[in-house]
Amino acid sequence: MPKVTFLPANQTVEFDLENLPYQGHGKPGSLLDIAMNFGIHLEHACGGSCACTTCHVVVKEGEANLSPMEDDEADRLDMAADLTLHSRLGCQCVVQGDVVVEIPAWNRNYVSEGGGSILGDAIPSPKRTAVEA
Repeated sequence: MPKVTFLPANQTVEFDLENLPYQGHGKPGSLLDIAMNFGIHLEHACGGSCACTTCHVVVKEGEANLSPMEDDEADRLDMAADLTLHSRLGCQCVVQGDVVVEIPAWNRNYVSEGGGSILGDAIPSPKRTAVEA
């Protein structure tokens, strides 16, 4: 059974490709689909339709275990911040074996994940109003 590790959370999930229920975001069996199935937060503003770059990840290991990049993904990735030679869109790359990916710091939405803002006190927490801050 393939495994995907999501960094920096260092959260590894193992799954059966044949029985993974499709969550309707991105391609079936994509990194985004796997993240959704296991409650791992991966931004996807366009719903996984290859219309934005919010699900941008950097492949650290197992790049050969992902489906080949198609032209639509390559064109969209050209607009991604901090593009690397190992960048992929989580909604487009289908997992075919063990993979380790990193969700870039600028792409992690700490507030929606229940954490604090990476900007510290520059953004009021949900419990404080602008007047209180």
